Amino acid sequence: MNWAAVSFDWNQVRAFLATAEEGSFSGAARALNTTQPTIGRQISELEERLGVTLVERSVRGPKLTDTGRDLLKHVRAMGEAATLISMSATAHAQDVSGPVTVTATDLLSAQSLPGLLAPLRDSNPGIRVSIVASNDLQNLIKREADIAIRHVRPEQPDLIARHVGDFHAGLYASKAYLDRAGRPRVPRDAANHVFVGNPDPERLIAPMQSLGIPLRPENFVMSSDNGVVVWELMRANLGITVLPDALCDLDPTLERVLPELPPFQFPIWLVTHRELQTSKRIRIVFDLLVRGFQEMTNLKRT
Repeated sequence: MNWAAVSFDWNQVRAFLATAEEGSFSGAARALNTTQPTIGRQISELEERLGVTLVERSVRGPKLTDTGRDLLKHVRAMGEAATLISMSATAHAQDVSGPVTVTATDLLSAQSLPGLLAPLRDSNPGIRVSIVASNDLQNLIKREADIAIRHVRPEQPDLIARHVGDFHAGLYASKAYLDRAGRPRVPRDAANHVFVGNPDPERLIAPMQSLGIPLRPENFVMSSDNGVVVWELMRANLGITVLPDALCDLDPTLERVLPELPPFQFPIWLVTHRELQTSKRIRIVFDLLVRGFQEMTNLKRT
């Protein structure tokens, strides 16, 4: 290997990669938890060492030069290699203290994870859990999370996925709403009620119609793409929505609407990166969540 040719600093390369990925010096500074002048200085130092111009500076922000674009694929490969080094080191770490990041939908993060993770405070107080509440599929390969809870099985070969149960869901409303608006006796009756939920009502109209509930867009009076907001809309007596039985059955103020209808069903997958499976602290959290979700779904089935 020509060691003399490798005369640049990884921090300089990282600053260039973050700027290219984030699209600005300020975005790169936020991503790397540093300052904008530091990012600019590190890129300038990298350009000086390589003898090329990588980024054009302007009032509209940084723009990659042709050389910068050509080198970016190699820089990305370095970034991926650095991530794998970090993963491998984490996998071999036997110290059970340290951070673990778990990502799940906003509703699961708020309603399920606090209770499922609470035993860690007694059994492994050195583990610090960060919960990323997001409905987006976080990229485990880039270490945006150590463990993801998903409702679809990932396809990436580097990920380990375990099916830990299935959530059953149904129509729910607050008892106060049903006391005021009346309780549907047959599926068609539900079409005379108001609904809250997903901002795209067409996603719910089709499955409802297959159950004999002729909903229309006009039935949906309030919506949100945030599950916690939908939960609170329902609890504020504003209408009917679709939510998991395992969450709603714990709230005595809520009531299943048309309980004779067949439930909706969606799987729960726990996912982690293959390299992280041997990390002791991540394994502890992973196994705790496996047991917790299995118990939650099994209790619902019995």
